[in-house]
Amino acid sequence: MFRPQIKVCDCTIRDGGLMNDSHFPKEMVRHVFSCLARSGVDVIELGYRNSRTMFDPAKFGLWRFTDDDLIREVTDGVEFAGKIAVMQDAHKAFAEDLAPADQSPVSLVRVATYVHDIDKAIHLANTAVEKGYEATINVMSISHAIERELDEALQQIEEETKVSAVYIVDSFGNLYSEDVDFYVDKFRRYLKSCELGIHCHNPQQLAFANTIQGIIRNVNWLDGTLYGLGRGAGNCPIELLMSFLKNPKFNIAPLLEAIGKEIIPLQKDIFWGYSIPYMLSGVLNIHPKEAMRIMALPDSDPEKVDYVSLFHRLGDV
Repeated sequence: MFRPQIKVCDCTIRDGGLMNDSHFPKEMVRHVFSCLARSGVDVIELGYRNSRTMFDPAKFGLWRFTDDDLIREVTDGVEFAGKIAVMQDAHKAFAEDLAPADQSPVSLVRVATYVHDIDKAIHLANTAVEKGYEATINVMSISHAIERELDEALQQIEEETKVSAVYIVDSFGNLYSEDVDFYVDKFRRYLKSCELGIHCHNPQQLAFANTIQGIIRNVNWLDGTLYGLGRGAGNCPIELLMSFLKNPKFNIAPLLEAIGKEIIPLQKDIFWGYSIPYMLSGVLNIHPKEAMRIMALPDSDPEKVDYVSLFHRLGDV
């Protein structure tokens, strides 16, 4: 599956931060960044660049805001040939939060948006490009998008932006391989001047398989996280993805170092991966927030959960 156009983006600190309100120690992030840099990954996303007026800094960790000085602190002295990225939520960030690119260690801004916020996303992406950054637009909750509105949003992106890629984001982990085919065809119908990307969540254990399906369909921007760390059931495990790609520049040994020393120990405090509550959220095509709440309860021992009642309750969400 070696294809030189493919770019692999690690989202561990950003997406994983959704499980602990972005409270990662700086030393841990620096070690993770160093390991990822040695692995040959193309992009490392170091959290969100969201507004402190929309998130309480007393509740959320540094990586929900990820300013340039913080990035310099954890990356200085680490040799990395790829791009450092941050994500801006279209409805939770401001264009003014970005300095000119020549004054920042960041070179890629990933703008996450729902279809109904596409105007805000285009504004953020265009501002980033004007300031010298590369930009992507990541269309979230694709399985909930109204088709006509999605068509109009994609047409608008094509006509009004110069982004490098537009992402199909399976936020709820509801898609199957035939759905990936459907969205790839749809995105290609409108997007002629940029690459496609795919970002998959794992409630049904299909994040890796659906990412492979994207690769088969010539999607070239691929997201993953260490050991699948991410919201709810998590994401496509980047160690599986990079092993599959057979690119000689990739080295999974540093990924295994980071997983063993930094990621697996997190399971003492947070749980991601396969579980019935997360599985049900994917099958039912709903946000995993209720499943996350259940998994965080002191009595979330699998032997104490009434899964039948949970199934009927989540079906009413």
